[in-house]
Amino acid sequence: MLDVAIGIVFVFVLVGTVCSAIREIIEARLKTRAAYLEQGIRELLHDREGKGLARSFFNHPLIYSLYPGAYTGPGNNTNAVRPKVFASGGLLPSYIPARSFAMALLDIAAKGPVTDEVSSDPSAPALSLESVRASVAKLKNPPVQRALLAAIDSAQGDLDRARTNIEAWFDSSMDRVSGWYKRSTQWIIFTIALVLSVGLNIDTLAIADYLYRNDSAREAVVALAGNAEENGTRASVTYQYAATQLQSLSLPIGWSGNWRRPPQATDTWYEKTWSFTGPALGWLITAFAATLGAPFWFDLLNKMMVIRSTVKPHEKSREEGSEDRQPRVTHAAAPITVQAAPAAPPQPPTVRPYARDEDTDWDGCSAVQEHERERQHDATAMDDQLPPSRGGVA
Repeated sequence: MLDVAIGIVFVFVLVGTVCSAIREIIEARLKTRAAYLEQGIRELLHDREGKGLARSFFNHPLIYSLYPGAYTGPGNNTNAVRPKVFASGGLLPSYIPARSFAMALLDIAAKGPVTDEVSSDPSAPALSLESVRASVAKLKNPPVQRALLAAIDSAQGDLDRARTNIEAWFDSSMDRVSGWYKRSTQWIIFTIALVLSVGLNIDTLAIADYLYRNDSAREAVVALAGNAEENGTRASVTYQYAATQLQSLSLPIGWSGNWRRPPQATDTWYEKTWSFTGPALGWLITAFAATLGAPFWFDLLNKMMVIRSTVKPHEKSREEGSEDRQPRVTHAAAPITVQAAPAAPPQPPTVRPYARDEDTDWDGCSAVQEHERERQHDATAMDDQLPPSRGGVA
């Protein structure tokens, strides 16, 4: 069962890697991450239409240098709660440092939104909390003005501390945007994984049944999983590696050699129903597993391989020793020298050394002649050589 689970997890690693790679290709084409960031900043600056403070922010030299082109606004997405799943970010930046956001906002509040000769004059007063407080009303954005005043008042006259407060405000808002993007990505990966599972017939239940019944295939998959765990990390499991491994696995993947038995006319209603619902359930399990991501399954694979290497089937219990009684040999103890006692004079051999009374010598079980004892090494005498027994049970 552990080997079957390792094989299933290894398949999930490969499928998750392929789905993540396809998702990254779509992201590189559409730049959806930039669209989510742009809408998050518009909501943070209370400028949904992107015609006021948000436009001044993206046109500020500290931000404008992070992307080519010019800021054109959100288009028709001004009233949307969040961007579409496949929204396009155009040429906008996919990442803005928190320090750049804080410095740009403080500079806009102190020197105005327009970059001209006056705001760029070297003889202009240096940026300070007093200049920001005196000019914050020029933003004409009461929510942002109040947020800036709160950051300034809590800084207690320290400009660096005020900037840190604004960075924390920006980071908390970006955590919310990251949640949007993560949920959107999960839905996209689920869709990709479901299409891939149905198209390639990656049925988790059929694969588990096949691995359970086929010893050679199970051992081969576990060996490949062990090599991936020993020779690579999560970053080394690339799309090319995953695609190659999926093709090389001798598993019921694809439609040419389907593992499931097709429905028969003699099948019961349960068997006929399961012939359709079974593959659908297996595809859904594969798709849901892919949404957890290849790193999650790779970490789980490492843990399972550690368990397998620690507790193997032949190591669960020690092998039983032979029933033959062997003398116990102690190697750790040091030899003990015992002074031999004076040899006693030889005594005549007794017929029964374990007899406790005189009656027990007459059962005849150990009555052997002396010459037979030397020749047969304590073997029991023949029946006709035994003396007559006395007593017994009536």
